[in-house]
Amino acid sequence: MSGSVAILGLQWGDEGKGKIVDLITAQADCTVRFQGGHNAGHTLVIDGQTVALHLIPSGIMRDNIPCLIGNGVVLDCGALLKEIAMLEDLGVDVFSRLMISESCPLILPTHIALDKAREAHKGKKNIGTTQRGIGPAYEDKVARRAIRLCDLADEDYFKERLKSLMAYHNFMLTKYYNAEAVDYKATLDKLSRYRQILVPLMVNTGEVLFDYQSQDKNILFEGAQGTLLDVDHGTYPYVTSSNTTVGGVATGTGFMPAWSMYVLGIVKAYTTRVGSGPFPTLLENDIGKYLGQKGHEFGVTTGRSRACGWFDAVLVRHACRLNAVNGICLTKLDVLDELEEIKVCVAYQTAKGKVDTAPSCARALAQCQPIYETWPGWQTSTFGIDDYNQLPENAKNYVNRLQELIEKPITIISTSPERNHTMILKSPFDG
Repeated sequence: MSGSVAILGLQWGDEGKGKIVDLITAQADCTVRFQGGHNAGHTLVIDGQTVALHLIPSGIMRDNIPCLIGNGVVLDCGALLKEIAMLEDLGVDVFSRLMISESCPLILPTHIALDKAREAHKGKKNIGTTQRGIGPAYEDKVARRAIRLCDLADEDYFKERLKSLMAYHNFMLTKYYNAEAVDYKATLDKLSRYRQILVPLMVNTGEVLFDYQSQDKNILFEGAQGTLLDVDHGTYPYVTSSNTTVGGVATGTGFMPAWSMYVLGIVKAYTTRVGSGPFPTLLENDIGKYLGQKGHEFGVTTGRSRACGWFDAVLVRHACRLNAVNGICLTKLDVLDELEEIKVCVAYQTAKGKVDTAPSCARALAQCQPIYETWPGWQTSTFGIDDYNQLPENAKNYVNRLQELIEKPITIISTSPERNHTMILKSPFDG
């Protein structure tokens, strides 16, 4: 059966999307990134080899699969070329399969400088960005002053646009943030060198995807970050600068929302978060430390440690509804193997009483106290299990209870970072 599948994180990112995209790509005819930038990090472990990707869709690790970067992605040309070089060193053919939307806004060195200056200026009240220029680049896009990839193709026009935009950025850097200006000539020279490499990769992604859809090809859309970081629907202002929810697929690629799509939501068997913002089930104790160590909870992009907590069924159920999720992939079940008991947040206690829905306001969410159910652990290894029938009964009970709480079927279960350590109870391409 042909169709389209979107793989989306349903928590605060880092759910293990990269591995699942890589796995499901075996049935896909192309993979597509539709939002974010190189602030995202997807880790793949294939035959013991670890590969970290930030811009290029995870499907690149499958032979002969075309990979598209959509217009919803903000592009750091230097970061992209470093990633391409890394993959080529591994023997991966990139240039014959990579296509980039001509409408991608470019991240400039001044965007990065502004990002760093703002976070420093805010001090302890900072948002906790990756300081890679993502937010300032999206701001320029919305303000209609961004430089896009297609602008590189016209040298004179590009020079004029770059000079004007950098003058504005440097004014903000020097006059407001008391930071150093970024050199225009050095920036121009660097981007001019990128021109002949990247311009040949430009496409109209909407037209490419229309052709694929017309040919009944399987299209896989790879989300970055997670639903709770969506700029409209996440824990604002502690969010990213793009739409990480399913609506971002259409706006970030030109893929028509009227076309049918299966939405696979990815969740960890517990919860993690990087950066600032509310986190109702946060564990600031030995169990939280254990989850971080056992789960290797360090950011792929920044290296920052992730805060850990129990599974929050209230937030995940909310994310399922936002994204019209069809099925769930549960990752890192094996991280819970040694725990005597496992808790799940089923509701919140608030000043107004018990609620089972998540407030939209981050301040209100920060004041919510989790109400837990406690389940017995299985205290035996599930690492690497790829057959559901081999799971301990208590692990099955935990999985079944999560399905009931989030009101969606768990169709895939991952028990290690390895590609093949996965139970596929139902493939998303089977509808």
